[in-house]
Amino acid sequence: MNPYLAGFGLGLVLLTAFVVMGRGLGASGAFTSAVATTVQAVAPAHAQGNAFYAEYLGDGTRSPLKDWLVFEVLGVFLGGLISGAFAHRLRLTVEKGPHVSTAARLTLAFIGGALMGAAAKIALGCTSGQALTGGALLNLGSWVFMICVFGGAYALAWFVRRQWL
Repeated sequence: MNPYLAGFGLGLVLLTAFVVMGRGLGASGAFTSAVATTVQAVAPAHAQGNAFYAEYLGDGTRSPLKDWLVFEVLGVFLGGLISGAFAHRLRLTVEKGPHVSTAARLTLAFIGGALMGAAAKIALGCTSGQALTGGALLNLGSWVFMICVFGGAYALAWFVRRQWL
């Protein structure tokens, strides 16, 4: 898709989220809701005694899985799946360069995802929340975050470029 049209469309989605839901986009909250629900099911006393989980569990009258961010993430997944099906792009594959093994690629992807997940909790938001929502609200911390993300990726690219050539 044309990146300018995609960016414009994403801006409209963000605007719609603000108008309809009263808040912007993000994903890490959905995963935290899932973790809080899992901990509640496995160790309810621990979940209720932990301030972090208690924030997501609330008073127990409503499941954290009914949070709108959970539905947002499910919608993103289903939308991507449907888009891939319509474009005949559904296949099980691992995208990698010729000089890296599938196991190494999956290991590095897992490590990168774990680091991003931990960083999202430290930063109080994932990249979509920080960049899209925070950037749209002109939050200085969000702009600094995105400059650091792009700068860090650009600096790291030199070290891993041979894996993709």
